[in-house]
Amino acid sequence: MSARFRIGVDLGGTKIEAAAIDQSGGVHARRRVETPAGDYAGTIAAVAELVRGIEAELGSDMTVGVGIPGTLIARTGLVKNANSTWLIGRPLGRDLEAALGRQVRLANDANCFVLAEASDGAAAGCDSVFGAILGTGVGGGIVIRGAIVVGANSIAGEWGHNPLPWPRPDELPGPRCYCGRSGCIETFLSGPGLAADHQRHGGGSLDGARIVVGAADGDKSCRDTLNRYAERLARALASVINVLDPDAIVLGGGLSAIAEFYDAVPRLWGGYVFSNEVVTRLLPPKHGDSSGVRGAAWLWRREETVGGTS
Repeated sequence: MSARFRIGVDLGGTKIEAAAIDQSGGVHARRRVETPAGDYAGTIAAVAELVRGIEAELGSDMTVGVGIPGTLIARTGLVKNANSTWLIGRPLGRDLEAALGRQVRLANDANCFVLAEASDGAAAGCDSVFGAILGTGVGGGIVIRGAIVVGANSIAGEWGHNPLPWPRPDELPGPRCYCGRSGCIETFLSGPGLAADHQRHGGGSLDGARIVVGAADGDKSCRDTLNRYAERLARALASVINVLDPDAIVLGGGLSAIAEFYDAVPRLWGGYVFSNEVVTRLLPPKHGDSSGVRGAAWLWRREETVGGTS
């Protein structure tokens, strides 16, 4: 059967996953290995081995896109802002191209997430999409008319290190952030930020999952913590809407699984958005953990994929 494939690679801190995606978004092969943490040459070799293995399995040469935990400096092509620190300052794109003997496209992993959800995920068909990652940290990405917005400084969508908007007196100056400032959105809306807020308000040491369970079981302190979180998320996303005015916002990361936010937050953000009516939709992700590889694969447009036989 004739098919057209592209390979997406999700280069994470603990695992590297690769998958072959067809024109309709179907997955035809998937492989995963542990990341050789701290070993740059080993990381290059692991990605190349995954790509070659999938191509051998499907009998086709393919385009390759890679989602990375950081971004590229436009002038030099070197990696910056990566929590996988052994990648920082390295010409990752050029080295992958040398290892694979072809052009490789790279993008920040948060950008890959939102590209996947905008291409054939929860926000398919939307003209403008903001992806908000709520996990160990708070990140984000923007897709306009099917293309990632990178920005002049390669930081478009990085809303997590803006201050929490419209702060209450008891939220000032805010928790200290690793970036050196206080009161960043990330310090309130990350998973650790949720747990720290619960503890600051006398709720004890609980992680996000246990707080959700406690709220469902009627624990008042857990319920109050989730209510504070939802209201802060509404303020933070309202500031995004006021600047970008997207058709849809898709949540990603571990906290995106909290179902009540999709009703509560849009009810709350109307008080902060500079419009009489807010039609922006807040959506759960369709692809979940698969968004990284899918978005990396979609870095190549349909007409640019390589024909093959499966």
